[in-house]
Amino acid sequence: MKKHNFSAGPCILPQEVLQKASEAIINFNNDDLSLIEISHRSKSFVNVMETGRDLALELLGLNNKGYKALFLQGGASLEFLMVAYNLLNKKAAYLNTGTWSDKAIKEAKAFGEVIEVGSSKDKGYSYIPKEFSIPDDVDYFHCTSNNTIVGTQIKEFPKTKVPVICDMSSDIFSRQLDFEKFDLIYAGAQKNMGPAGATLIIIKEDILGKVERHIPSMLNYQTHIDKDSMFNTPSVFAVYVSMLTLQWLKDLGGIKFIESVNNQKASLLYGEIDRNPLFKGIVAKEDRSVMNATFDLTDPSLKDKFDEMCIHAGINGLNGHRSVGGYRASMYNALPLYSVQVLVDTMQELEKR
Repeated sequence: MKKHNFSAGPCILPQEVLQKASEAIINFNNDDLSLIEISHRSKSFVNVMETGRDLALELLGLNNKGYKALFLQGGASLEFLMVAYNLLNKKAAYLNTGTWSDKAIKEAKAFGEVIEVGSSKDKGYSYIPKEFSIPDDVDYFHCTSNNTIVGTQIKEFPKTKVPVICDMSSDIFSRQLDFEKFDLIYAGAQKNMGPAGATLIIIKEDILGKVERHIPSMLNYQTHIDKDSMFNTPSVFAVYVSMLTLQWLKDLGGIKFIESVNNQKASLLYGEIDRNPLFKGIVAKEDRSVMNATFDLTDPSLKDKFDEMCIHAGINGLNGHRSVGGYRASMYNALPLYSVQVLVDTMQELEKR
C-alpha cells in the first residue's frame, strides 16, 4: 500500500509522473540512454527545458506578456540573495510573515536599507499582518505567499505602485491569482512542483538593469535569461520531473481545476479540526493555508496513541516543524482527496476510542 504522504517537502508527486520519470532514468525517449547521463546541451534535453519554461508561463497566464521563466539552482534560499543583488538599489520593503521571509530580510540588508512594513513575529507568525502601507519610493516590495512552517497564507495581496516580488515556494500553481500583479515570482520546485534541486523563477524582464552595483555572472538574472537557463549545467532530473508535473497539471485542467480540489481537501480537514474536541488549529482561521494545515491535540497525553494510529493508517510526514511542534498536513496539488479522508477518519477514530 502506498502511504498517504503529507510531507511538507520534498513534496508528493503524481504517480504517473513518478512512473515516467523512473522510465526516463533507464531509457529516455527510447534513445537507449538515461536522462541523467545525456548531455544537457542535447536536443532532447533542450526540448525539456523549453517545454517546462513554456508550460510554467502558460499555466500562470503570462505568455507573451514580457515575462521569462527560468529553472535555476540553489532553492529559494539563494533567491533571497539574488533578488536583492539584482533589484535592491537603495531600499526595499518586506513583509515578515515567517521564518523564510525573515531569512530573506537578513540577506537583503547586505545590499541596502530594508523597511519591514509589517510583521507577525510577535505572535509566532500565527497570522498575516493586514494594516500596513508600502512606501512609493522603495525599489520593490517582497512577500511570502504561503508560510510552510506555521501554516498561514496571504489571501489578498496589497496594491502598490512598486514592483512586487513574491516567494511562492509552497503554493505556486495551487490557486488562481492575477499573476500579472507580480514582477518576480520564485519557488523551490520541491514544495509543489517537482523534486529538490531546481528553482523556478518567473520574471518581468523590464525590472532588471536598474541597480548600480556589479552583479557576478552566476547571480545575474539577465545572464540566465540570455542563456535560456543553460548558463551552467542545470539540474536535469529536477527540471524534467517539474516539466512532467506541469504537463500533468495542464492535462487535468490547469490551476482552475486544481484550486477546486485543493479547497475541498482543506475544507474537509479544517472542518474536522474545528469539529473534533481532541484537536485545535494553530493559526488565525482567516489566514489558514490551503497547502499546509497546522494543528495540535488538546490533550498531549494522546500523542502516542494518535501517532500509532497514523502509522497503522499509512499516514506519513504529519509531524509539525520542529520550531512549532504539533502536526502539519501538507496538501499539495498531487495529494488525493482520499488521503485527506483517511486522516480525517483517523482523527474521528481517536475521538471514538
